[in-house]
Amino acid sequence: MRFYNDLTMQKEDFVPIQEGKVSMYSCGPTVYNYIHVGNARPIIMFDVLRRYLEYRGYQVTFVQNFTDVDDKIIKKANEEHVSSADIAAKYIDEYWKDVKALGVREATVHPKATENIPQIIELVQTLIDKGYAYEAGGDVYYRTAKFRDYGKLSHQNLDDLMHGARVEVNDVKEDPMDFALWKAAKPGEPAWESPWGMGRPGWHIECSAMSNRYLGKTIDIHTGGKDLVFPHHENEIAQSEAANGVPFVHYWLHNGFINVDNKKMSKSLGNFFTVREAAAVYGYDCIRMFMLMSHYRSPLNYSTDVLEQAQAALDRLKTAKENLDFFAENGKDGDLTEADAAFAAGLDKYRQRFVEVMDDDFNTADAVSVIFELVRDVNAAVSPAADPTKALAAACRDIFLELCGVLGIPFGAEEKDLDAEIEEKIAARQAARKAKNWAEADRIRDELKAAGIILEDTPQGVKWHRA
Repeated sequence: MRFYNDLTMQKEDFVPIQEGKVSMYSCGPTVYNYIHVGNARPIIMFDVLRRYLEYRGYQVTFVQNFTDVDDKIIKKANEEHVSSADIAAKYIDEYWKDVKALGVREATVHPKATENIPQIIELVQTLIDKGYAYEAGGDVYYRTAKFRDYGKLSHQNLDDLMHGARVEVNDVKEDPMDFALWKAAKPGEPAWESPWGMGRPGWHIECSAMSNRYLGKTIDIHTGGKDLVFPHHENEIAQSEAANGVPFVHYWLHNGFINVDNKKMSKSLGNFFTVREAAAVYGYDCIRMFMLMSHYRSPLNYSTDVLEQAQAALDRLKTAKENLDFFAENGKDGDLTEADAAFAAGLDKYRQRFVEVMDDDFNTADAVSVIFELVRDVNAAVSPAADPTKALAAACRDIFLELCGVLGIPFGAEEKDLDAEIEEKIAARQAARKAKNWAEADRIRDELKAAGIILEDTPQGVKWHRA
């Protein structure tokens, strides 16, 4: 298995710190609004990475945080005349509604910044004690210039970074590039007691503290969006390695941007679509499929055409599953024929190809292509004309669901409920046909067709699929 490591700018063999186990941290949302489609990309893609690592036999400890104290949260709370805690709680709840509908599994731990204040204060104090940080008027800043490796993730030196950065003007800082570890309390803001007075943590320090608490001083994989490389992840490295004296992360993985009209989708630019807005038009399943069909490091353009392509692809997979379900129940009884046995024996080549492309920097786009190759060949072997056995259909369905499951391609409870309703109507149509009530049988067929359900009368029984 190889990953493109942004720290070294090359693909590297994946060798975890502890054999058979993987420690993985992913930067989660700042909870002051609904997540947008750009936010959803790392959430979905690194859910897939975690799933794939587990598929390959690793025991994964996956930590994804919530930033629940921040300037944006405070601003939103003031606008709505509620507390910051109320805003954070509201949008964490809304986050879960969206990501669960997107098929994203919960992480091993979802820590909140406000639940880790003692760990944050301890880390800040360690940096002060080691000379990497200093207190100024109740604020605490990190001495960026003291960390010799600063810029190693973004591959720029400190002078270049300073030239290109939006540096906060502050007379108390020793250097314009120094960044806040702890912020002195302002009237009306949430605050905690600390050795430097009442205050709250800066953004960057929370991830270093939570990663250290739940995963240890050095971790295998750290992920996030490309926009987090600088300054957030660069600052995490500086804080963690200065405090602990060991490498912070072995493999840094970042997903590419989602663009609208060739500009990064973001709340600050106002060119974003919330996941909920997009799902109201296309559905959550389509959004997940849209993400899977591109390599995670590539930029991805958000457009009606691309989402419609994703929906068409998802519909093909759902039709394939319906076909396999039908023949697994209605195919011939008995053992595999000689030809069927030969076909079933060859199914492992799709699994091998799937693993091959996913092992190469977890290329979900090529993995989806492998699944469609499987579908193409299975559709020929498991069809009314081929008159397959139940055993062959079941074997094909097993590998199909196995590979789809790794990517989290959804075939959920909602679909099963709908399938049951369709089956009831098909049974009613069959009863009408048996009673020679052709008008009622045609009415049911037309009703299903209007709902996008196409019926096909085969020697094995009535087969249906979505238009």
